[in-house]
Amino acid sequence: MKKNKLYKFAVGLLCAAAMLSGCSEEFLKPDPLSLYEPTVTFSTESGLQAAMAFCDRQLKTNWLYYRAEINNTTPIGSDNLMSDMMIASKTDNANVFIDVATRLTPTSGLEQFTDGNGASSEINKLGFFWTESYNGIKYANTVLSYIDKVKGMDESTRLAYKGRAYFHRSFYYMGLCFRFRDVPLVTKILQVPKMSYRSTKREAILKMLKQDMENAVQWVPDQKDMKYIGMINKGACRQLLIKIDLATGDYDGAIAQADALINNSGYSLMTNTFGTFVNPFPDTWNITRNVIWDLHRPQNKYIAANKEVILDMPNRDGTGDAQIKTNYMRNFLPFLDDNGTTDPAGARAVNFYAESNTTSFNVKYNYNKALGRGIGINAPTYFAQTGVWYVNGILDNGDLRHSVAVGNWVDPTALYYNNPKSASFGQHVQLYNASGKMLCNDTIRKWFGWPHYKIYMEDPVMNVPTQTQYNGGAGDLYFYRLAETYLLRAEAKYYKGDIAGATADVNTVRTRAHCTQLYSTVNIGSIMDERARELFLEEFRYAELSRVSYCLALSGKPDEWGNTYDVNTYDKDTGDDFGKIGGSYWWQRICHYNNYYNNPKAPVIQNRHFTMAKHNLYLPIYQSAIDANRKGKLSQNFGYTGYDANTPKWETWQEAVADEDITE
Repeated sequence: MKKNKLYKFAVGLLCAAAMLSGCSEEFLKPDPLSLYEPTVTFSTESGLQAAMAFCDRQLKTNWLYYRAEINNTTPIGSDNLMSDMMIASKTDNANVFIDVATRLTPTSGLEQFTDGNGASSEINKLGFFWTESYNGIKYANTVLSYIDKVKGMDESTRLAYKGRAYFHRSFYYMGLCFRFRDVPLVTKILQVPKMSYRSTKREAILKMLKQDMENAVQWVPDQKDMKYIGMINKGACRQLLIKIDLATGDYDGAIAQADALINNSGYSLMTNTFGTFVNPFPDTWNITRNVIWDLHRPQNKYIAANKEVILDMPNRDGTGDAQIKTNYMRNFLPFLDDNGTTDPAGARAVNFYAESNTTSFNVKYNYNKALGRGIGINAPTYFAQTGVWYVNGILDNGDLRHSVAVGNWVDPTALYYNNPKSASFGQHVQLYNASGKMLCNDTIRKWFGWPHYKIYMEDPVMNVPTQTQYNGGAGDLYFYRLAETYLLRAEAKYYKGDIAGATADVNTVRTRAHCTQLYSTVNIGSIMDERARELFLEEFRYAELSRVSYCLALSGKPDEWGNTYDVNTYDKDTGDDFGKIGGSYWWQRICHYNNYYNNPKAPVIQNRHFTMAKHNLYLPIYQSAIDANRKGKLSQNFGYTGYDANTPKWETWQEAVADEDITE
């Protein structure tokens, strides 16, 4: 197996760290480049390797962004709570982020930290997608600004660096375009402050990204021809280009790139078990070996036998400062070991006993380590737990991704009362007693099912006899894999009207999961449902739904309810009615599938109501960024204070790039 990319370039990395480590929320603030002599630092390939290492490491923060004092939210969790899949669920937090329609404004609701000192925040990390996207763009622009000044580098190596930097920049701009719409286009490292930016139209940015990524696909080598893993490769460039092609209406281009990945790049879906079989606590929660479980073990994500992985993010023992604990079990599992869920006699239903507790510990019920100790920061919707698993009106019990029988999925009723003093000891946990009384006082936070195969990551450091809070260790993460390629190709075929081809691609993914229910015909809803099943906590669901909302409007094709959308008006509708009328495709998914937002029957938590509005299709532009740009005017999004339809924007990316050197 090839060596992990471990940021080996120590001297260059230290130099780059000094220049690149700023995380100011004012993305317009320039770095004091002259203090660090970048023309010296980046005059050699080792210096550029350090900058590229920063780019690669930055990608992983989109899933994790872990800090010891802020470990109860993740960027990907925050993204998903703006979708049909999840909600904020820490119900004992007075600031729980459920009242999105009223709370999300240019000056609030984008909390990354609660104060300037980085004090603990359990609200959300939506602000991450502005600040850290522009940091990622800055790192990529550093490479692009200096690559042509490195002497003695052969042309193919130079172009490979450029292509990888284009990937990083394009990835972040895609996220910005579909979370924030029209944004400032920054393509270079400025030597003097600039406070006169304009927003650039999304369509213009997408055209630039398409050109950049078409070049990247030509320039960046295949993984098999690269020295390290975890670096951007040609396959990853193709996958990103597919999404850009879809967003620019080039469906033939998207299909061609997907065909190349599926048929001619050495990738294939994993259909049989492979790699290391990990069954860490079989006496408590036994796993019947299956391909889905093996596919999602961190130990198997980047081995030669795994032909499905396109791009992995190494995050395991031996990867130095790249190793970051996921804390997924802490964030995305229910708060089981709490007095709020009881047995029929009123005693706590599930207890997390330490192994050193010789009085009460029983290996058969070692749920703390076999499953992980959650505190319910984010909870899945009914759709994510149950609704999406119905196909053709039938609950597909064969689907390995939702199978309690093989151990991939956990439902609370599959657990047992484990208090030795309880009269119900050893019996299955139940939500209701014999009289129909509910035995859980908070089903939002403390009672839901979850995909064990996706969330569970061993933590050797915490695997000690006295431990009762097993939150999740470090482990490799998927960035792109081939299953998504099939679903992207299905989407392109749907827009072209090739329903048979789209259906075949979706069914290919379902067949691998051993589904008994296959589609006879698909629509965009079928494709997005399959993405929900296959890519949960891998894809950024909110950003993807926003992208698909735009793509669907651009194509003129109907959604699963027969609605069609005007690309010029679909994101300019107001209101937060629950009548499933108007708005974008994202809004329709919220109304139909998220059983909390705007539902009059949803509970009131901390005097807050579950609300979402049509204009929340996009996040607001930071008011602090608007104010810092005092010699220009950034465009605020529709529905938020400060929106002005007449705010001038750059119509082409070339105009925006030409303006970057104008600082007065």
